[in-house]
Amino acid sequence: MPPKFGLCILLFILSACNHSGQDTGSMQAQIDTLQKKLDKTYKPGLGEFMSGIQVHHAKLWFAGQAGNWSLSDFETKEIREAIENIQTYCADRPEVVSIPMIKPPLDSIDIAIADKSISRFKSSFNLLTNICNNCHRATKHEFNIIQIPSTPPFSNQDFQNPSK
Repeated sequence: MPPKFGLCILLFILSACNHSGQDTGSMQAQIDTLQKKLDKTYKPGLGEFMSGIQVHHAKLWFAGQAGNWSLSDFETKEIREAIENIQTYCADRPEVVSIPMIKPPLDSIDIAIADKSISRFKSSFNLLTNICNNCHRATKHEFNIIQIPSTPPFSNQDFQNPSK
């Protein structure tokens, strides 16, 4: 290593050590400012996540009824993603403790989708809907009753299987 290069490294190290004490206060101020911004960042509430799940629940029903297994699979994944987000962003809510009860009916729907079985899908979807209502009762939200949808949530989406 050339002597000038070694001298440059030594000067850099000494300079870094010399400035570290001075910057602690400004670094802490920057951390505090960033923490305040983070505290004010929008965080969806449990109701927003549940409304999203309700939409995916309805879309799942119509996709499954039509034998659109790709869309059905997509919708179950969207519900699972919302459940994960609830557990991440709403962990302070007591209702979140009951969330895992939704996983077995979703697993059952996944099997029906893999088997492309409309009859198994219907029974699994009924189980999912009943579990949603059981969870609502367990968390003192019994006034929020979920049912099998009778009309598609969106008139601008075709739920039919594109391969038919």
